Amino acid sequence: MFEQTFKNIDDILYKDAGADSELDYIEQTSWVLFLRYLDELEREKADEAALEGKEYTLILEEQFRWPNWAMPKSGDGKPDHHKAITGSDLVQFVDLKLFPYLAGFKIKSIDNPKSIEYKIGEIFSELNNKIKSGYNLREIIEMTDELPFGSSKDKHELSHLYETKIKNMGNAGRNGGQYYTPRPLIRAMIEVVNPQVGEKIYDAACGSAGFLCEAYAYMYDRMERNTTNLKKLQENTLYGKEKKNLAYIIGVMNMILHGIEAPNIIHTNTLTENIRDIQEKDRYHVILANPPFGGKERKEVQQNFDIKTGETASLFLQHFIKSLKAGGRAGIVIKNTFLSNADNASVSLRKHLLESCNLHTILDMPAGTFLGAGVKTVVLFFTKGEPTQKTWYYQCVPGRSLGKTSPLNDDDLIEFKTLQKTFAESEKSWTFDISNINISNYDLSVKNSNGKVEQSFRSTDEILSEIEVIDEESIDIVNSIKELNMNELQDLFKNQSWPIKRLNQIASNLDSKRIPITQHKRTKGDIPYYGASGIVDYVKDFIFDENLLLVSEDGANLLARTYPIAFSISGKTWVNNHAHVLKFDDTESQRFVEYYLNSIKLDDFISGMAQPKLNQTQLNQIPIPYPIFEVRKKVVNFLDNVILLKKTITEKNNTKKLLINELEVAILKKVFENELIEVE
Repeated sequence: MFEQTFKNIDDILYKDAGADSELDYIEQTSWVLFLRYLDELEREKADEAALEGKEYTLILEEQFRWPNWAMPKSGDGKPDHHKAITGSDLVQFVDLKLFPYLAGFKIKSIDNPKSIEYKIGEIFSELNNKIKSGYNLREIIEMTDELPFGSSKDKHELSHLYETKIKNMGNAGRNGGQYYTPRPLIRAMIEVVNPQVGEKIYDAACGSAGFLCEAYAYMYDRMERNTTNLKKLQENTLYGKEKKNLAYIIGVMNMILHGIEAPNIIHTNTLTENIRDIQEKDRYHVILANPPFGGKERKEVQQNFDIKTGETASLFLQHFIKSLKAGGRAGIVIKNTFLSNADNASVSLRKHLLESCNLHTILDMPAGTFLGAGVKTVVLFFTKGEPTQKTWYYQCVPGRSLGKTSPLNDDDLIEFKTLQKTFAESEKSWTFDISNINISNYDLSVKNSNGKVEQSFRSTDEILSEIEVIDEESIDIVNSIKELNMNELQDLFKNQSWPIKRLNQIASNLDSKRIPITQHKRTKGDIPYYGASGIVDYVKDFIFDENLLLVSEDGANLLARTYPIAFSISGKTWVNNHAHVLKFDDTESQRFVEYYLNSIKLDDFISGMAQPKLNQTQLNQIPIPYPIFEVRKKVVNFLDNVILLKKTITEKNNTKKLLINELEVAILKKVFENELIEVE
């Protein structure tokens, strides 16, 4: 029943003008599901209070309760279509009354952030109703109302299907897959770390809260069932933080569906917290996490850490070590290159980890563990408070290539969990004595000392099947681009007057000093650029992004961005030796201008042949169509979606290239797979 209902809701959202992808589908499904769940929770609490002869005060006012606005019913329990609002009236009620009312609980309950009231306020402060048709919304509400929430079996099935939707976000043509860590890997990590009731478990980048949900299930199944333990597990055990709006909402909803009434998840960027301010009361017994890697953090964020680096995973690892209690245990997924990267920050961080913690286990995961990510990962298991003497390695080799049609499963990690208990050696596992480590680089890379693990070869049919899947996904992404609401965007151009502004009216030009041509010259592929020394005093670093050189800024206004204009000549991107550094009031304006400048040719503003440069006076006078803020924001959101879709299909094509190379090897192996007879 649940599966078909979810499918029917997705079909309705697909037809609605306001929902563009799987990400929107799960977001919109989530808020309707949440309010339906809240109504069921209120009924249960009211019934419990009545049995005890007590009164229960309902959280929501009369007009905002599910049976009143969403599903009014007649005396016989059937929907009362005369009372039920629909069409534009329903959308207006939801947008102008319901959401503002629910968002207001955040302020009302500010002193009790663990309460369900505060969570209601947080969720609806971050969400918008994107369902444009009130008739579509009415259908979705009626389908959701029919879902059974009463029994534990119903809740288990619902939570399982919700997890499936989270997993499928990666197929939406956008970056939803980043929120999903394979559950077999999470369960194996939890079994090794073995969290107990009474301990505090933490994930500082919790995404869809997979680690917290699985940790809850692990402890619930093994604990003594009594009121004290249940209250402790519900209220004082599981803690998370999440930066991104949608991931935060999905994480809260996922925990609720798994049985945690008021999840202790905070909507914040963990990395903006200074690790030097972490005190004993802020520390945890267990940390389980798969922090984002590959991202870059600004210089002002890096100041919060002892080891400065822009790599987000390395910053998170420092945060995790600092946040563990003495004797605390951790299981952390990280990119395998962390074990051998030669930069100073990585070397220093490995040294710090080995000296302050017992890194007792490294689990080496195969390629394809994370669908669509295209990276190899390892899991670090460590205990804080004593230095590492020996590290046990296990190389997971499932005997097949992992992919969408053959994902990681629990059986793939049975041997790991068995051998890890005694750190037993085998063809896939070995122990490394840290006293033998090269202290010049603290290299921890995976080198199996117990013999080569045989590489498994897939059949040509398996590889071709996966290529077909990627082709189908690519077609889906192309269709997603087609489905982006281009007509609505074009209407913004046709039906509204866009005033023309000059660049110097939109952004302040901070150009003041010449960049010495011979000083701090670096390259990014074929692209020359210059270090920040000599531009302006507070500009600290260049970050290369697509065909622009972005500059980080040490400033209180985190929305402000500065960057020098770069331009393309013969397919190469250059920056002139007078960098034009522009500062905008907000991110949307900066991004809008950035997109516009990428849409025009800057040839008219370039002078010089040997060393081409932009003319600042002419540059400042570039005419830019500049609509009101709401329109700029809408255009930027639309174009951001296009860029994300482009990035996703590029990743699919890269994966396809790897598969074609694998196919070639498989075909060659098949051709020469004959019985050989030695001729004398």
